[in-house]
Amino acid sequence: MDPTSWVPARDVSAFHTQSLRHAAPYIHAHRGHTFVVAFGGEALEDGAAGLIHDLAVIHVLGIRLVLVHGARPQIERAMRRHGISSRFHQGRRITDAAGLRAVEEAVAATRVAIEARLSMGLPGTPMSGMRLRVVSGNFITARPLGVIDGVDYQYTGAVRRVDTHGIRDALDDGAIVLLSALGYSPTGETFNVPAREVATAAAGALDADKLILLLNAPLQTPQGGRIHHLNVREAAALVESAADEVLTANLSTALAASRAGVRRVHFVNRKDPDALLAELFTREGTGTLVTAEPYEALRRARIGDVAGILELIEPLEAAGVLVRRSREQLELEIDRFVVMDLDGAIIACAALYPYLEERMGELACLAVHPDHRREGRGDRMLARVEDEARRLGLECIFVLTTQTDHWFRERGFEPASLDVLPMPRKQLYNYRRNARVLVKRLPD
Repeated sequence: MDPTSWVPARDVSAFHTQSLRHAAPYIHAHRGHTFVVAFGGEALEDGAAGLIHDLAVIHVLGIRLVLVHGARPQIERAMRRHGISSRFHQGRRITDAAGLRAVEEAVAATRVAIEARLSMGLPGTPMSGMRLRVVSGNFITARPLGVIDGVDYQYTGAVRRVDTHGIRDALDDGAIVLLSALGYSPTGETFNVPAREVATAAAGALDADKLILLLNAPLQTPQGGRIHHLNVREAAALVESAADEVLTANLSTALAASRAGVRRVHFVNRKDPDALLAELFTREGTGTLVTAEPYEALRRARIGDVAGILELIEPLEAAGVLVRRSREQLELEIDRFVVMDLDGAIIACAALYPYLEERMGELACLAVHPDHRREGRGDRMLARVEDEARRLGLECIFVLTTQTDHWFRERGFEPASLDVLPMPRKQLYNYRRNARVLVKRLPD
């Protein structure tokens, strides 16, 4: 469905404008980076036009794209045409000489179809006026997989080496690089290599910023819920405990990519027509992200966070929820702040101003971005401030609020009079603002 179909006509322009504003930081952050995108042959048989258009948009935005395509359904059809039976062992195709000919036929036809679709540029289409160049070739050196458990895989292979110089040269020249599920040996042989393994090896060898795998369905927990984000430790634990073979296979791919040096692996549901662009250009995304480092961090603020804090608190200042703070004031007081950093964006902040002589502290400027409320982030910010107050030996914290007293009272704050405030803070009290005073005792 068109995401604007539910928006009144007069608001469609504003909707698109706001979407562009939200996407702008991600467009800037991704420009010039290398993404490896892998998809199965199924992606070319339903909704392929949408996928190709999205890939073209990503490329036009300055992202260096390496595409890796599979061809399993195409191979199955080719083998049936030639009267060849498919054989598998441990989920991997056994490729004999006759099977290899069918694989080569199917992969070649699939590659040509992708190149043709990336060449579209008719007026009135999403790719109108685009002149995309696609480069493919013998970038993957492979070796035979050999004999495993007594089974000879014959022409089924594994990646031995990736021609990083050749791929980077093509990317530097502004081309999209297209890799197939084939590899070639120094002896002149061709091997059938799983597309996912080609993608993982290429992403690692190229030091890609992202490996993106398009799946036929979203990744879910054993209970059926969406998995938003995992770090590698959490992913490894889930692989050990989960009985879902699809989930464990996908997370095992992410772990292999992480070991190869890929910092971020995204799993995206290819059947959702908006999923790929939403995953890359919105803060929350739509798929599952596996990272080598924390994706969301609660940390002390740094001077470079001032712009993000200002952007977060300005709407609340305009509404009278928070006291106005200038950039200069924030820069001087930045060591008082803690922030929640979500993929490089500041989505929450809070400050603690201690009054050591009175053994009290003021909790100030607690804010959470509207898109990220109702997920416990405000409570986590409050807990972090309370921990810091205890570390400083404070016995209680107080807050001055005009519109959120119920939220604080639900978390143990009690109404109090101005007389409880430390004298320096009491002298700065703004009677025109008429904020309520709430105090919370800190247990040892």
